[in-house]
Amino acid sequence: MKKKIITGLMVLASMIGSTSFAQDTYKTAANVPMIQLNNGVLMPQFGLGTFMQPSDVICKQSCLTALKAGYRHIDTAHAYNDERGVGEAVKESGIPREEIWITSKLWPTEYGEGKTLKAIDEMLARLQTDYIDLLYVHQPIGDFVGAWKDMEKAVAMGKVRALGISNFDASDEVFNKIMNESTVKPAVLQIECHPYAQRLAMREKVKPYGIHITCWFPLGGAMSNGALLKDPTIMKIAESHGKTAAQVILRWHIQEGFSAIPGATNPDYIEENILIFDFELTDGEMAQMRSLDKEQRFFNATLEQVENMVWNAKLSD
Repeated sequence: MKKKIITGLMVLASMIGSTSFAQDTYKTAANVPMIQLNNGVLMPQFGLGTFMQPSDVICKQSCLTALKAGYRHIDTAHAYNDERGVGEAVKESGIPREEIWITSKLWPTEYGEGKTLKAIDEMLARLQTDYIDLLYVHQPIGDFVGAWKDMEKAVAMGKVRALGISNFDASDEVFNKIMNESTVKPAVLQIECHPYAQRLAMREKVKPYGIHITCWFPLGGAMSNGALLKDPTIMKIAESHGKTAAQVILRWHIQEGFSAIPGATNPDYIEENILIFDFELTDGEMAQMRSLDKEQRFFNATLEQVENMVWNAKLSD
């Protein structure tokens, strides 16, 4: 019955064609709004990122903590080597599968028409599910066009609900190539984005296509050494709301229209991060947050360095 209700809401929201309608109509257990993607599917706007989870065991516990706290969106990847932990948590949680949004990503070694469909089946097995809600090409390296053709087939087969591109801000060339050679257009772009790097140009680039932006390193990531969390402007806003700096930053993401997937293993941080739907930043506070933009990214590897990382990475089976 719940699946029918959610499906009905998706159809209705698609007919009305309004993101605000989708957000007002359906929210998750923790009051997280839903974003309507350009294919009409509704995605929870906030989730748990599992990058740098040290093992499947720890990842499983992190996901169970998150699901208990009301998270309904989990973002993983084959390259994170923790998809099995995600799958076990979803199974063990007792929450119906259709109420949990699972995102994962294919690695360039899995790209290629005729090759990627097999990799998707292997991913489904690791996650112990018969469909993935959102599937990305993880890096704009290798035969991502061939991979995309197989991903489109997986959508037609019901194995994937939405397709996305991760890190395709690397160059105009890779972005234009995927847009020109795809039949099913990307629904989501996942990039580094936070108050110090608000990615204004990239946001304008994807706007004509209705591509939604999901932010990795929404709090700056470990490479930032907590710079955002110590920012005086953010700390002052946090104090005025009785919230933490992290909660203010994540609230900014939501009000800016992004999706955010902060990663954490500490149960206290996982529970703290989602407590952002009981307050709002004022227009003045949003303006202060926007004024912090200086296009300062914390992950600054060159494309050549990323390529070396890609081809030398060791992925779990």
